[in-house]
Amino acid sequence: MSFRLRALTVVFYAAAMAYVESAAVVYLQRAQSINPDHLFPLQSPQALGNLAAIEVGREAATLVMLATVGVLAGRRWVDRLAWCAVAFGVWDIAYYGWLWVFIGWPHSPATWDVLFLIPVPWAGPVWAPITVSLALIGFGLLAAWHVGQGTQLRVRPMGAALAVLGGFLVILSFTIDVPAQVRDAADLWHPWPVFLVGMALAAWAGAITLRGKSATGAAAVD
Repeated sequence: MSFRLRALTVVFYAAAMAYVESAAVVYLQRAQSINPDHLFPLQSPQALGNLAAIEVGREAATLVMLATVGVLAGRRWVDRLAWCAVAFGVWDIAYYGWLWVFIGWPHSPATWDVLFLIPVPWAGPVWAPITVSLALIGFGLLAAWHVGQGTQLRVRPMGAALAVLGGFLVILSFTIDVPAQVRDAADLWHPWPVFLVGMALAAWAGAITLRGKSATGAAAVD
């Protein structure tokens, strides 16, 4: 399969999956009389009962599905990870795109959302996860393209360490204010300096990995 066809397959899968998930969210909101404009303050897991456990399971299943398509699309562990990143990024952006088509929400990139519940609630303005997703798509496609060209990407210890640290800071920026978000919605603030530092470190890690390559043979890319 050519690189272009592989990329289109992953993108279409992730966009279709986002459609299904956003539609399910709309159904659940209608069934539970949930207004997406009034998500904060967050409810505690105890108040949601078994719905919280079901939602956590659904999120875990989503990650498994996105990882599976990445594993199937790639041939080596590096491009499998790259395709996983592409699938996740497209799914995340398309999810918000479909919600906007269905119900006109989010109203703007500054709209706040509950992003994730594993292992604790994540929250932040929509522009933040979209920024992460765009970076995942960009670096993922570049890495997968290089591998498809017959290039061996070397993940160096420094690059791995920067990626882990950058990812940790990005996640921290989404979770650091969770106790305040649960108690009060009057003054939501995203710690964007922490987020930007994390993104910069992750981008540095991606650049190191893309530079640390060696040609191992040519591969045709249609």
